[in-house]
Amino acid sequence: MKHKAIHLLFVAFSVVCIIAGCGTPAHYVKTGDAEQIINVGQLNIQDYPAAAHDAITNLLASGALDRVATPPAVLYVSRIINDTGLQIDPDLLTKKISIALHNTGKAVTTTTDSTTKGLIEKDIFLNGSSAGRMPDFTLSGKITDIYDRAGNTTRHTYSFQLSLNDTKTGNQVWEGETEIGKQGTRASVGVW
Repeated sequence: MKHKAIHLLFVAFSVVCIIAGCGTPAHYVKTGDAEQIINVGQLNIQDYPAAAHDAITNLLASGALDRVATPPAVLYVSRIINDTGLQIDPDLLTKKISIALHNTGKAVTTTTDSTTKGLIEKDIFLNGSSAGRMPDFTLSGKITDIYDRAGNTTRHTYSFQLSLNDTKTGNQVWEGETEIGKQGTRASVGVW
C-alpha cells in the first residue's frame, strides 16, 4: 500500500512538472558560445557576425582600402537589399563591418544620420563650403537565400553579397560573398 502511494505521488509530481513546463530558466548567454539557437528557416544572431567577419577579412586582404590618395579611406555604406523574404535588418551586418573598419584605422564611414547631415548642410549654407571629404567608396550589396527540400530534410543557404565601388570611376574594386548553409529534419508535428 505504501509503495502504491509513493508511486501515485511520483506520477502526480511528474504531471505537475509537465503542466508547469519544466523548462530552462531565462539566463544570459555570450554571443557565439556553444549555447546557440539555430533555425534553418531564418537568420540567427550569430549569422551576422560570421558574415561580417568573412567580409572584413576578405576586404582587408584585397588591399582596396589602401589605394586612396589620402588615408584613411572614406566609405559610405549604401543600400543592402534584403532579397530573402524574411524580416531582417541589414544594419546588423553593416554596423559590424563599419565598427571593424574603424578599428583598423583603414577606413571611416560617412553618416546617414539626418541630424548630422542637417548640420553639415547648415554649415555649407552659412559658410559656402563644407570641410568634409567626399567618400572614396560606397559599400552596397544584397542578402539572398536559396531553399531546398527533400522529404523531411530542409536546407537554406543564405548569401551575403557585398561590393565596394569607387566613387570616382564607378568601378567595383572589391566583391565578396559569404554563404551560410543550414540543414535540418522537420519534425512530423510542429512548426518549422
